[in-house]
Amino acid sequence: MIDPKTVPSFKLNDGGTIPCIGMGTFGSDRVTPDEVAAAVAGGIRVGYRLFDCAACYGNEDKIGVEFKRAFDEGVVKREELFIMSKVWNDMHRHVAESCKKTIADLQCDYLDMLFIHWPFPNYHAPFCDVDSRNPDSKPFSVAEFVDTYRQIEALVDQGLVRHIGISNLTIPKLNAVLDKLRIKPAACESELHPCFQQQDLFDYLVEKDILPIGYMPLGSPRRPERDILPEDIADMQMPELVAIAKAHNCHPAIICLKWALQRGQLPIPFSVHNYEANLRAAVTEKLTDEEMATIATLERGNRLVKGQVFLWPGAKDWHDLWDEDGVIVSCTDC
Repeated sequence: MIDPKTVPSFKLNDGGTIPCIGMGTFGSDRVTPDEVAAAVAGGIRVGYRLFDCAACYGNEDKIGVEFKRAFDEGVVKREELFIMSKVWNDMHRHVAESCKKTIADLQCDYLDMLFIHWPFPNYHAPFCDVDSRNPDSKPFSVAEFVDTYRQIEALVDQGLVRHIGISNLTIPKLNAVLDKLRIKPAACESELHPCFQQQDLFDYLVEKDILPIGYMPLGSPRRPERDILPEDIADMQMPELVAIAKAHNCHPAIICLKWALQRGQLPIPFSVHNYEANLRAAVTEKLTDEEMATIATLERGNRLVKGQVFLWPGAKDWHDLWDEDGVIVSCTDC
């Protein structure tokens, strides 16, 4: 057990706080909803107070049973948890309905933060392969995104949501929408790990006082098979990381988490076995400046979530999703 009071927090732009590390709940196609829920139950009891959920993960009802059990048994109070979830792509026009179902499934009364999971309503079937395409998919629309965001702002006004998050946005997309939002986003979830540091995006978010939250902070070796390509790099096998882990007598995963925390981003690792060790990374010795500088050299542009299934008719390939030339690709109302 790690005393939650010893786990540092990040300050949000409205003055609120959020634990500096959380437990992810995306089990992909390798872990069942029951196994994810069991990890959450264990996570609460070893000291986790931040949980990152999502409607599309298909396990919020199972997780809710464990939240309710922990509340009923006096293990933790609702106000001591920071619970996050996300609006899936097929619910951009029905955000209130999505949010209320998530709250009911999680049995948590309100959400501490609700994210727009992807910045466009391009739905794909669960467990589809990377070659699947929905003919109704469309490129990014400023008006569509802002409409979805304003629905969450209304939920904040109603007290169902405390903070608003955004996810998988690029700098050009952020530039297109931020000045149109009444409530400033508190955080932005992005893929962030040693071999994909996204320094420009990270710096942009820090400058805008939006907390960077890093998913796949370990390089996600157990991501779905459909997302694994031969050219992908295994972060935790990088010799530099292995050497630093040896110096600290720990697994390279712990070094990835310490790097993230000291950099100033909030990591949300998921594990069904090693979650206590992941949390302990936040309260044990820090990396040296030299070790941090070494990890800074490991950037390889190693994007693991390409997002191919979200492509619209006429898009060339997954690179069109990420605005790599500094402009939004195929936006009709930017």
